[in-house]
Amino acid sequence: MTNPHGGQVLVVEDEEGNRNAMRRVLETARKQVQDFPEVRVYAFGNVDDALEHIRRNDDVLVVVTDLRMPDKDGFCLMREARQIDPGIGILMVTAYGSIDLAVDAMKQGADDFLTKPVDPSELRMRVSAILERRQLEREVRELRRRMGEFQGFGNLVGKSPEMQRLYRQLEMIAPTRSTVLIIGDSGTGKELVANAIHENSPRRAERFLPINCGAIPAEILESELFGHERGSFTGASARKMGKFEVADKGTLFLDEVSELPLDMQVKLLRVLEEQEFMRVGGTESVRVDVRILAATNSDLERAVAEGRFRSDLYYRLKVLTVRLPSLRERKEDIPLLTQYFLDRFCAENERPTLAMTSAAMRILVENPWEGNVRELRNLLESLVVFAAGDTVDVADLPREYVERTSAATGAPVPSAAAAIPEPEGAVASMEEIERRAILRALTETGGNRTQAADRLGIGLRTLQRKLKEYRARGLYQD
Repeated sequence: MTNPHGGQVLVVEDEEGNRNAMRRVLETARKQVQDFPEVRVYAFGNVDDALEHIRRNDDVLVVVTDLRMPDKDGFCLMREARQIDPGIGILMVTAYGSIDLAVDAMKQGADDFLTKPVDPSELRMRVSAILERRQLEREVRELRRRMGEFQGFGNLVGKSPEMQRLYRQLEMIAPTRSTVLIIGDSGTGKELVANAIHENSPRRAERFLPINCGAIPAEILESELFGHERGSFTGASARKMGKFEVADKGTLFLDEVSELPLDMQVKLLRVLEEQEFMRVGGTESVRVDVRILAATNSDLERAVAEGRFRSDLYYRLKVLTVRLPSLRERKEDIPLLTQYFLDRFCAENERPTLAMTSAAMRILVENPWEGNVRELRNLLESLVVFAAGDTVDVADLPREYVERTSAATGAPVPSAAAAIPEPEGAVASMEEIERRAILRALTETGGNRTQAADRLGIGLRTLQRKLKEYRARGLYQD
């Protein structure tokens, strides 16, 4: 079985001196990558031995291979290794005169390449970047597995104790005929819960009809709910069925029920009590069989006390009451929801799937989320649309989210490096992944370049040279 905390890096090089030198350099990689504390390094002098090792071990993460070898070359190794495990990272090492071949290898799927003589710091950093990406892929697979496990009721996603309690409550409520009042802050998913109740009820084959009581002008609200007869008012040229008739035998979801005018509250109460009503301008009662699910983000008890909501309607609506937790109350669900929405919006936009880095995920988990799940969903849709690579990092998040999280947790705001916009392009190059790793290290060390270089396993001069290049291209600012 694959070790979830570690894995293997292979060095494949026919020249013994180079092979042993790279192996020794990479033995220190485990100290540079916190997510891979148990990385082990193995070295092989030919392609066949390396491939046999890959077949016998399912935790090989990265292969560092010479491009030119006497028996089989790096292209052959890459093709056959990817047939065994499509996710294996490949780092090609080539002589200076073979750079065109290395570029060709990148086009065929290699993750990165280095030229000889190999700089030890560069080797460590490039392998670390590939290892980090493999870790993200592992985390995504685990999140997807957990999503399948914790989509416990309808399309609701969550594993927190709050959501588990909600699932159990909904399982008892759904099969009944009872009216349900769903209470929750804006953006918590009240309509989604209402739909889940309907889909798990005996009425699932009939219509689920949502209506926003606060979005319909008061002067036409009665006609919208109950319909009207021909000639009942100017413009009523024909009989019209209202929402109650359209939803007959099914479920009617009244969102923002607190916004109903008092006169409409009286008529709604009659429908709940008698299951009948009259169309506007009508003289005969119309009987319906409709289950009512209502929702509000307001304090209805206070509205009753202030005379804005009828007490008899309030108690008739709250036969069964469901309270939805805010996102702040179930932070442990944020990674699951994040991957769920990333997968969904990537599929809708026909683009490769995205993964969230650990640093970016920490920002999301600690964010206050005043807009709840709706706000998270909208943010993730935006990130998918504007994503330049295959990962979402702190630098990709809107600045206000970083600052808001910092204010909520008391942690320092990351340096300006984290807010630099990503360059345009459909696919992130290895150079871009390297840039992100450098900027992330600067963010996590509060801008301390010496500490950032140590964390990356590169020399301070190398880091300074990279930052100078980024600054000249407008990709970095102090």
